[in-house]
Amino acid sequence: MQKKLIGNLSKFAVPLKSKGRLFKEKKNDLRNDFQRDRDRIIHSTAFRRLKHKTQVFVNTSGDHFRTRITHSLEVSQIARTLSKYFNLNEDLSETLSLAHDLGHTPFGHAGEEALNYCMKDYGGFDHNIQTLRIITILENRYYEFKGLNLSIETLDGLIKHNGPIKDLSKFNKILGNNFFKKKINFNINSSLEAQIASISDDIAYNSHDLEDGLKSNLFNLDNLKNIPVLNKIILKHIKKLKKNSIDLVIRQIIRQIINDMVSDVIETTQKNIKLFKIKNLNDIYKTENKLVAFSEKMQKFDKKIKSFLKQKMYFHKDVHSKTNYGRKVIIKLFYQIKKNPKKYINIRKYGNTNIERIICDFIAGMTDRYAINLYNQIK
Repeated sequence: MQKKLIGNLSKFAVPLKSKGRLFKEKKNDLRNDFQRDRDRIIHSTAFRRLKHKTQVFVNTSGDHFRTRITHSLEVSQIARTLSKYFNLNEDLSETLSLAHDLGHTPFGHAGEEALNYCMKDYGGFDHNIQTLRIITILENRYYEFKGLNLSIETLDGLIKHNGPIKDLSKFNKILGNNFFKKKINFNINSSLEAQIASISDDIAYNSHDLEDGLKSNLFNLDNLKNIPVLNKIILKHIKKLKKNSIDLVIRQIIRQIINDMVSDVIETTQKNIKLFKIKNLNDIYKTENKLVAFSEKMQKFDKKIKSFLKQKMYFHKDVHSKTNYGRKVIIKLFYQIKKNPKKYINIRKYGNTNIERIICDFIAGMTDRYAINLYNQIK
């Protein structure tokens, strides 16, 4: 049975047979190691909670805006497309995409900043490292171990989705020294699957935040005409407004942006593989260069669109007032709970760690709604 699961992947792919897990487990005949990882993520409590966590708009803003869960699903589909094209380990790319936002707090980046401020004397807070805490410590679904016991390759991809880790001090403060039992090499590059998950996150962010911003009337198509790449796409589709609704035109523009960015990544990655003489998986790990990337032209677009969204959307007064409110909620909750943690938290569930980290884990796991309701109860 197992032989059927191991297909003929590219020589650049992470093999379908994993190097193992932190805790030894029996193999499963029905699914490969990375399909098991993906299913564990999807069945986790933390993944379900993403449904009620802010992407940009606080979760009380409306039913049609993206949340962390819809964003994660969109990232995973873009990642699968790219992985399939290069004949890589699609299940690994999908798993990394679905798991990448598990550590986010309520209220998006404002919530993260607030928790980091509350934890400044206790090791700080980082949503990427919080994802690792969730999958290795906080999810409790098995008799034999804490966490989800994901494969070494999945852990490696989540740790290094932005490349090698040169400074481990934050990891040591938040997770503890040698947490991964020397099974992760922090100094080598990440797999193509991890690099694909990372760039798919960028593609999804840029295109879908743009769509949400347009639909919420924070800006309009005219405001986007000076952005390279986007100006040509808009000029092409704006002609369709005579016969079609603005909603349909916006959807088609977003579809084309995603398509153009994905095509650009494929072309640039192929060039990089040739340029840096990459012959196999080992070469990928050894190179210091990011192989999965945008072309210079698309990098300029990426930079420009991020700057535009920051100015017109993330810092828009309506969005800003709600995220400021979220920041206030989290700081108030942290200090209020700290006065009497046992009133709010089942401390035993969190194991042997300092009380501040337990409160931090508790708040980071909240949905927007839960945090607001608890804040209203205690203020």
